[in-house]
Amino acid sequence: MTEFGDFISAVGEFGPYQKWLVLFLSLPLLLNPFQMIGQVFMVVDVPHHCDTSWIRAIAPNLTEEEQLNLTLPRDADGAYEQCSMYSPVDWDLTSIVAYGLNATEKCSSGWVYPSAQPPSLLTEFDLVCDRKDLNDISQSVYMVGLLLGAMIFGPLSDRIGRRPIFLISILLQGLFGVGTAFVPHFYVYMAFRCVVGASVSGILITTLALATEWVGVSSRPKAVLISHCFVAIGQMILAGLSYGIRNWRLLEIAGSAPIFALFFYIWVLPESARWLVTKGRIEEAKKVLQKAASINKRTIPPRLLEQLKPETQTKSGSTLDLFRKKHLRKVTLIMSCTWFAVSLVYYGLSLSVTSLGLDIYLTQFAFGAVELPARFCCIFLLQWFGRKKTQAVLLLLSGLMCLVITGIPEDQPMATTVLAIIGKFTASASFSTSYVYSAELFPTVIRQTGVGLCSMSARVAGIMAPLIRLLGQYHRAIPMAIFGSAPVVGGLLCILLPETHGADLADDMGAAAPYSRKLEILSKRDTREDGVDLEKDASRCSERN
Repeated sequence: MTEFGDFISAVGEFGPYQKWLVLFLSLPLLLNPFQMIGQVFMVVDVPHHCDTSWIRAIAPNLTEEEQLNLTLPRDADGAYEQCSMYSPVDWDLTSIVAYGLNATEKCSSGWVYPSAQPPSLLTEFDLVCDRKDLNDISQSVYMVGLLLGAMIFGPLSDRIGRRPIFLISILLQGLFGVGTAFVPHFYVYMAFRCVVGASVSGILITTLALATEWVGVSSRPKAVLISHCFVAIGQMILAGLSYGIRNWRLLEIAGSAPIFALFFYIWVLPESARWLVTKGRIEEAKKVLQKAASINKRTIPPRLLEQLKPETQTKSGSTLDLFRKKHLRKVTLIMSCTWFAVSLVYYGLSLSVTSLGLDIYLTQFAFGAVELPARFCCIFLLQWFGRKKTQAVLLLLSGLMCLVITGIPEDQPMATTVLAIIGKFTASASFSTSYVYSAELFPTVIRQTGVGLCSMSARVAGIMAPLIRLLGQYHRAIPMAIFGSAPVVGGLLCILLPETHGADLADDMGAAAPYSRKLEILSKRDTREDGVDLEKDASRCSERN
């Protein structure tokens, strides 16, 4: 029976058509780093103190230094307290100077920031003191959006197609990303960020599907990892963009509006031919395959094209189908743990860019620069060592780097940053491996649902990562210890997974593992040779008789 991989081989496994497709799928990923961690550069800590302008009503001629000296307590180092002030009194200035103020309270009239400071999320919405945790909470809300996107867009793309979900996600990201720049309140900001997170999730999972379903077995990792290289480039662009634009509203527009330039995707982005076949839409599948073949300067044999039909009447799988069969249940549980672990360490390190001790813009550029070779190296690592070994070793290394950081003294920022960069390298490579590995382990009819479920576990880790960072107020080593332990456990679990290197994608849920086309060819050759030998033996026996 003809496999769909035969049609991809006839079209060309990675010809000009697939290369253009991967480029189109990758362009939106340039903006994803901005949406994911751009907020880190909008909440850079600045000096601040309580607004004590109440004393101006009593003594309007005081200098700023005199005002602060009379109305703000000092900490143990002699600096003005940032989150408390002396309680206002209705005394005259002479009494205040003579007797001083003793009773303190929290800032009741807001805060004062350096006048030369451009508007930032921190200064505009007062994300300091008791409101400081809202920064990490809003990052978790964004991750909730990623989780909701995985829950909604994963199954939807299995039902209505990859193309419409990709286009809808791009539209939502553009509208709500630009809309975020005009919000009047921080809670509205968090709501918009949640929708942006859902759209980013939709783009990621449909990019994975289209990139893997349009290319041949040998070029599949290359297609996915090239798209991931654009994420690394986006990380470096983010460092330059955030350094040049300090006004957070302008930065939001600059990081979100360019996606509207991709409106032409409505006319050029194809649907997955493999998905069309599983849905029984054979004529549509023939058209897109013939178009791909013509761009690749190839011709699909008419007799082969006539054999294009679904093997059985397939239907979209549900999340429950992932747990009904033993082999799918095992893959689902282990890959969910793997995605959780790699997401926790990846986002844990990414969000810690401001606490490593060096310049945040240079550190962010280094984080992005190191991701590019990490994604690129995966192409060769997956080919040389296979999926299982690569995934396990990368997870173990990223976890060990975080665990080593917990023992580095606080006054050694260079050593901490170097280890964090190595950890980011291995975590980035592991993340790319997870996408390739997951796409190969789940069959077509339930691939997006399976990857969506794994993505959900990654988003749960993403939600937890900013909240885990809050534990640093009890001991600075606690967050890194947690970020390091999870990938070590995940790496050990990967040993239980099957290897998929060189295997064709499974289309239905009946196969215990992705089917190896190489084994199929060898099996046919061995059967053919055995048959020839048997015929020769029979001929010799008849001649003797």
